[in-house]
Amino acid sequence: MAKDTKKEKGLLIVYTGDGKGKTTAALGMVVRAVGYDWKVCIIQFIKGSWKYGEMDGIKKLAPNVELNVVGEGFVGIIDDKKTIEVHRAAARKAFEMVLAKMSSDNYELMILDELNVALNLGLITREELEEVIKKKPEKLHLVITGRGAIKWLIDQADLVTEMKEIKHPYRKGIPAQKGVDF
Repeated sequence: MAKDTKKEKGLLIVYTGDGKGKTTAALGMVVRAVGYDWKVCIIQFIKGSWKYGEMDGIKKLAPNVELNVVGEGFVGIIDDKKTIEVHRAAARKAFEMVLAKMSSDNYELMILDELNVALNLGLITREELEEVIKKKPEKLHLVITGRGAIKWLIDQADLVTEMKEIKHPYRKGIPAQKGVDF
């Protein structure tokens, strides 16, 4: 009998760059995973204070998909009135949640949305990121999104996609569109 040389390996995937579509790409993976009846956990590090269409859309994928909106919203921009300490505490809670959910062995796919941004803003440390990567179970597929992925993470990843803005309707004064942007 021929030996099966296929080995299941959970991939480390990074979606980064200044263009739009990082979270959207990760959510596309979620839809694909649910098609295989996988269990998926999404933890959002930054988003939190605004209403997004994906929040209600993800509920329709239950019980396979669990969304944890832990962030306190965009940090230091638009309508943010919260202190950096509030944002840092939320990121710490998200970090602890990541470790707990990873160790539960309940998921085939985890999305850590805007983790790169949380790192760049100093809400979590590089050492915490390294701990997450080190503790990732072998078969777990882990997706990290957000602009500004650090070189160390890019080097560790199995797949890195950089979203590059070529053209954006905002540059023409067209506001974000419901169902497309949020």
